[in-house]
Amino acid sequence: MTGQFLFRITSHLSRRDDQQLKSSLIRHTGTSKVQEKKEGACWSITFSLVTKVVRQGWAELSGIGVLAITKERRPAAKIQSDEAYRNIKSGSNMTTTKPPSQPIEKWTEKDVHLWLMTEVKVHETCADKFYEEEVSGDILVELEKKDILGLGIKHGPAVKIISYLERLKEGSQHVSQFPPYVENWTKEQVTQWLLEHVNIYSKYAERLHEEDVSGDCLVCFNNQDFLDLEVKGGPAVKILKKLGQLKNNSEPTLKPIPHTSTDQTEAAKPTQPELSLAQAVATKQPESQNKIESKTDELVEKDFEKFQVQFKKASEKEEIHQPKPKDLGARRKETTRTTVLPEIPKITVAIQKTLDNLLKDDLKRFHFHEYTKSTNTSIPKGKLEGKDTMDTAKLMTEHYGEKEALRVTIDILRNIDQRELALQLENRMGQLEQWCLSKEVIKKEANQGDKLKNLLTCGGNSLDHYGRFVVVVNKSSPEQVQYLQFLSKLKLFCVLDFDPSSVAPGGLCHSYRESRVANLHTPSQYQGQTDSVIQSLNLYKQTSWVFCNGRNDLDSDSDKELDYTNWLKKSCKGVENLVSFVCNPEVLPAGRCLILFLLLSPVDTEKDPIFEIYKAFIKETEEESIITICGLQSMYEKWKEMIQEMSGSDIDPRSIYELTLSEVNGTVMALGPFNQSSGRLLPSSDSSFVVLKQKDEDLLTALDILCLNQCENIYDENSPEFHDFRIKVEEEFYRGGKVKWWNFYFCDKDKDKPFVKRDKYENVKKMITFHLRDSKDMCVLFNLFHHPGCGGSTLAMHLMWDLRQESRCAVLKDNTHPKADVAIQVIKLMNLESERPSPVLLLVDDSKETENPYELVTSIRQAVEDYCSINVDDEKNCKVIILNCVRSNSPKEQYKRHNPSQFITASLTKEEQNNFEKKLKELKEIHEKPENFYSFMIMKSNFDKKYIDDLARNTLENFDFSSKEARLFAFLALLNTYVAESEISLSLCEDFLGMKVIHWKEDSVMDRMKQYSNTLIIDKVEEWGGYKGIRILHHSIASACLEELERSCFLKVSNITMEILHCDLFFNVGVAKHRDSIQQMLIKRQRKKDGVEKEQFSPLIDKIHNQEGKQTVQKIFVKASSRFVTSASIPQALARYLYIKESDFPEAGKWAETAKNIKENKCTLDTIGQVHKSNLTSNNNREKQATSHNPEDLNTNIKIADNAIRAFKRAQELANTEDEPEEEVSDDASDDYQGQSLVYGYVGVLEIAFLVFEILSRLPFFEGNDPMRKKYFQSFLQQKIPITSVHKEENEINNRYVEIIKGHEPFLLSLKTEVKETFDLVNRYFTYTKGNNEQYDLKNRWIVCGLFKKYVALFCSAPEDMKKERQHNPNLNLEIDIHEKRLFLEGKQADTFAGILQHLDKPAEEIERITECYAFLQQQQFINKKQKTKETINYILSNIVLYLLKPKSKHVKSYSQLSDLLLKTLQDVGLGYPFPDPYYLALLLLWPSPTEKNSDIGTYVTAIRNSSRKHLAKHCGKKGTIAHFYLGKGEGLDRFVSKRKLDWTFKIPRDILAQLWWNGDIFKEQQITSRLHRVSGITEEGQVFANYGTLKIPVRPALIGGIRHGFSREKVSFYLGFAINGLLAYDIQYEN
Repeated sequence: MTGQFLFRITSHLSRRDDQQLKSSLIRHTGTSKVQEKKEGACWSITFSLVTKVVRQGWAELSGIGVLAITKERRPAAKIQSDEAYRNIKSGSNMTTTKPPSQPIEKWTEKDVHLWLMTEVKVHETCADKFYEEEVSGDILVELEKKDILGLGIKHGPAVKIISYLERLKEGSQHVSQFPPYVENWTKEQVTQWLLEHVNIYSKYAERLHEEDVSGDCLVCFNNQDFLDLEVKGGPAVKILKKLGQLKNNSEPTLKPIPHTSTDQTEAAKPTQPELSLAQAVATKQPESQNKIESKTDELVEKDFEKFQVQFKKASEKEEIHQPKPKDLGARRKETTRTTVLPEIPKITVAIQKTLDNLLKDDLKRFHFHEYTKSTNTSIPKGKLEGKDTMDTAKLMTEHYGEKEALRVTIDILRNIDQRELALQLENRMGQLEQWCLSKEVIKKEANQGDKLKNLLTCGGNSLDHYGRFVVVVNKSSPEQVQYLQFLSKLKLFCVLDFDPSSVAPGGLCHSYRESRVANLHTPSQYQGQTDSVIQSLNLYKQTSWVFCNGRNDLDSDSDKELDYTNWLKKSCKGVENLVSFVCNPEVLPAGRCLILFLLLSPVDTEKDPIFEIYKAFIKETEEESIITICGLQSMYEKWKEMIQEMSGSDIDPRSIYELTLSEVNGTVMALGPFNQSSGRLLPSSDSSFVVLKQKDEDLLTALDILCLNQCENIYDENSPEFHDFRIKVEEEFYRGGKVKWWNFYFCDKDKDKPFVKRDKYENVKKMITFHLRDSKDMCVLFNLFHHPGCGGSTLAMHLMWDLRQESRCAVLKDNTHPKADVAIQVIKLMNLESERPSPVLLLVDDSKETENPYELVTSIRQAVEDYCSINVDDEKNCKVIILNCVRSNSPKEQYKRHNPSQFITASLTKEEQNNFEKKLKELKEIHEKPENFYSFMIMKSNFDKKYIDDLARNTLENFDFSSKEARLFAFLALLNTYVAESEISLSLCEDFLGMKVIHWKEDSVMDRMKQYSNTLIIDKVEEWGGYKGIRILHHSIASACLEELERSCFLKVSNITMEILHCDLFFNVGVAKHRDSIQQMLIKRQRKKDGVEKEQFSPLIDKIHNQEGKQTVQKIFVKASSRFVTSASIPQALARYLYIKESDFPEAGKWAETAKNIKENKCTLDTIGQVHKSNLTSNNNREKQATSHNPEDLNTNIKIADNAIRAFKRAQELANTEDEPEEEVSDDASDDYQGQSLVYGYVGVLEIAFLVFEILSRLPFFEGNDPMRKKYFQSFLQQKIPITSVHKEENEINNRYVEIIKGHEPFLLSLKTEVKETFDLVNRYFTYTKGNNEQYDLKNRWIVCGLFKKYVALFCSAPEDMKKERQHNPNLNLEIDIHEKRLFLEGKQADTFAGILQHLDKPAEEIERITECYAFLQQQQFINKKQKTKETINYILSNIVLYLLKPKSKHVKSYSQLSDLLLKTLQDVGLGYPFPDPYYLALLLLWPSPTEKNSDIGTYVTAIRNSSRKHLAKHCGKKGTIAHFYLGKGEGLDRFVSKRKLDWTFKIPRDILAQLWWNGDIFKEQQITSRLHRVSGITEEGQVFANYGTLKIPVRPALIGGIRHGFSREKVSFYLGFAINGLLAYDIQYEN
């Protein structure tokens, strides 16, 4: 052989003698230079002979099985450089043609190559690879399969080599256990055998084909080899078993694999494979053969390469994609990705298998037998001559038809004395004819496909008419499953599966889960509260696959398949309950769900579980919503008959039984909505793209993902249908529908007509882009505040559209989705199909948690940081920007309080108005009457009030509230005005209007509402599983309509509210969102114009109160409470209304108690406290104006105060013990229960106490300016004197007062102590914790500060008599001094550890005076040791604070003096002190330095943690603690840096500074890092330790996700902060 190439002729012959092909080659090439290769039926011939083979002999060659001629390049490196290698290949210079007999270990590389070629008979390229990699004998014996795979050799040859090698090492020869023909199979024939005879999944056959598993390799496989190729255990065992059976069975017939037909919906057409090289040449210009023969070899090579591509197209299995639909209305061709082979009729296969049993001579007799009994003429003998059994069977069925071919075959077999074969075929005849019956077109409806389409779409072309599909299916076979791909296109709610093997390979569930996500459930999991079942089973978001009669893949007894009798006893009730759940209108609205019974196996008797379930469905829902699809007509007839006997109904109009499953599949797949033929793309690293798989998208249930190629390659954009689609989408948007990605796509396609943008667009885009590219923060919250209906959501989505190439974009579907799960899904999106992460832009539209969106931010931040801690190199790409689009009535005020943020309002600039004018002209070119696009026109008019009022007036002309249509419109106007996104579902509208037809189209609602339809639109709502709802086009139209109804129809909002509350339909059944909307309308409060606090009541209640007063408001709330019987919010709101607006405290108290009885939580208890507080305040204010005293008022007031304090304390207890947020967020809690504030109950206690003090101070014997009276008052409250010792006039009133006070003495005398303890507790809270709800904490601080001033005035001022006492009795001076000093400290809140820390933010003079006081007290002798210890601890801290504020003060003690004093104190208190204060000082003063180390420091870390956990945790909740001091670079007291000092280095707004601290970016600033000392440490077992020599001191990460997961031991460094509950590590950096 010469040249660089060799040519290979490949045959797929299996039963013929190889010599026949060789002879044919020799005959047609005129030479004997044909070299046989022992690796299947392959021959190599020289280049010069190719032309003759191709042009002269192809017809005969193809007739005997030649499949391909391929050109192969010989290994260039070896051709050029290795003479020894050429010798091996040519066999020259070799003493033997077999490997040497010496031990394997002695073999050279040449010997190994020779062994592989001559003994193992692998392909040359495999042997070459061993030689190239210098594998000699001593290496060969060490090789395992994984090593051979590592050489780049595929799995099939690798298994064969290992098998031969094992035999070689044993000293034996490889002996096949299988028929010789198996080893001659090519990999294509192996694939065909697996598909046709073993019946395994095509993906497994393809896997073996990819790994070059030919017959000689297959026989070497064991079970593990299949598992290594990802073939499951079941199929692997089946393959090995079938291989073993070949020894006893006849050789199977294998044919070349033809091209797969792709038309599944139209009539079958014969498909010709594209011509191979030889066929193309042989059929092209046959008259010029001689001329072609004379061409040079070079021209032949060009010819060869020209047709090689054509051959590959014909011979290789192509992966087929769905084509682009070209006609939206027409039926579409649909392709599937299932089988390699077309469906061969069963009768053809049966005939072929029967003929396989004939000997060659008997088959010839069969061919030449003349059959005369048929009405058809017999097949010409020449047609059958030389045909194999499959071709013969095909010719028989094509000529006679399937049923008659069967009879003709049986007759001929009998005539040629093959009676036994004839009998076997005859025995199968009944079964085969039954199959034949299903294929015939007897009584076949001309429009069966149209009928199916109409049933699924209600007369449309798209499957989106029904919100959900429920499928009930019985046992299926693998042959059927390949035609059930259409299920993956349906929006399945659940599948009720009666096949226990469905989840196993070959089953329907298994097939579905290969491309879509389905959760596997049992009927019992559908028990419980509807909401909790929906949430726990992830219904609506992912398909629920319910196994109704066991699962074979599970071993428990409860999962066994049951016979009918046992199933009826044990399982039937559970499945019936499941049916009731599915048919509940709250789960699936009536008329919006289609139930599909898919019968894949016969149901021969009524005693079948699936028939019982049909009966269950017709009890729960209308039969019109159930359709049946049957695979066989005979099966359907029995089913129909049983249903008629049971219910008397005819199911024919709702049944499909004359289409094959293949036709059903094609018809459904041809329906819209269509998928992108090119796949949905996401941006990836380095400007690359990845494909978003459907299954991945199914898993991201919380996110609506915007793809790079969104909207592309879905429709034929030149078709009239696409033009109509575009017109419709644009019209819906400009009328007032929600913007869709299509709207931006259309404008991008037509650059001359851009999308109208608000002016703020570019500014917002610039800010978002900056954060995406340059921000160091991994998760940024960007707020966009906007008035309702002014284009805020549209701007946000347009921004997403324009940034979809720079980041992966998604919209959060449901704001109530668990935030931790959202975070996990965002991380998945970030890393999908890519080794490196991509930034994510997440849109949260109209968040209902605007006040506190930090939970979502924190969850995402933690997830991102956790990911980065594992994938450090990817940190710069791990970025999430949350675009929080918030509807607000005061967007500008909100904007001022949030950073980063932006706002847009319902007011257009001049330029914006011009853009809208221009767009109107463009719309007039395409649309009819764009003036009716009211939402667009409102914006174009710059939200002109007159335009909107005129529109409302015209719409409501001749309005008649007595008609249902008018009432429904009024309901919509009310809800759409007061509640955002408050559509009413179409099904509820239909029920309200009395439209009971199941398959009524949605437009019929609009027909009934014709008078108002110009202002109405139908939207798709994603919540509650998705449904269609109707609403008014624009918020301002709804509001104007309410005003017009009041003006012209005298219909007030209270009338409409009572009417909607009176309507049972809104509260009995249907989507729960409607009930939520009505409740929100009554209780949802809006923010005030300043954007900080909320209004006291909902806008609706405020309006009704202003118009009609208490009686109407109370009437509405009472009616609402009867509708919302399980909600505490309505009676709570009524209680608030009664005490705030009407001062009706007794009635308010009753409703507050009602709310508490429904649900006792911090909000309902707080409301009770607020009612009492308001009552007490009102009484106090009234009594201030009174001229006379009534002792009974005091009695009443003390009782009210006692009840108030009890309620506030209980509310505080519940707040302290709450682990999770309330399930029902109460919008009507008193002042929102001040959001997340953990001390609001304590503040209530203080307010009540000071009201009591004020009331007591006005008693006749306490009031006035007389200092003695004040002293008596103080002394009484401080329990120094009893009330009876107070000087007073003796009269009836005073005596009664004394009597009342004595009756309440325990309560009154406890107040002063309780107040002091409460001040201390609240002070600790504000001092030690981070304020992530600042607006509420700030308000509470002001309240507490004001009350503390009153406390100081009342209890902390030295009375005048004390000064006189000092003068008259000098011996008491010391005692008086001590008392005065302590009063001073208490008045400055410096008598507590937390109070002294607060002085870091106050003038130095104050802390200097405080330190002086403590120095004085330190010199005194103490009887009370506890007090002495506390004051010593405070003295040490005051010195540290004074040093930081005024280091040169004469009152500052040295570091060593303070350390000595602390060590003595620590010895006194031990490790069990009730507060963390001494241990905090220990961490500060005893922290190791380069020169000093304290081995007890770890002990004090443990002590401070234990102490703070016991005494601070319940008051601080889960809020983080603040580090008041940081470790600096100095020595002694100079090494402490206060947070205040660090803050002073920045001249930036407070909120921006707080953000820097919150996300840790503060430690990236040079002004900070230059002052602080970086500590070295280590991470172990998920904890951080600071290292000092042999000391390992435990430290906590200050920020969530500060250290990596995985318990890796790593060296780290960090900045150290000192918090009241321990040491904090900031800015943790890993050394590696």
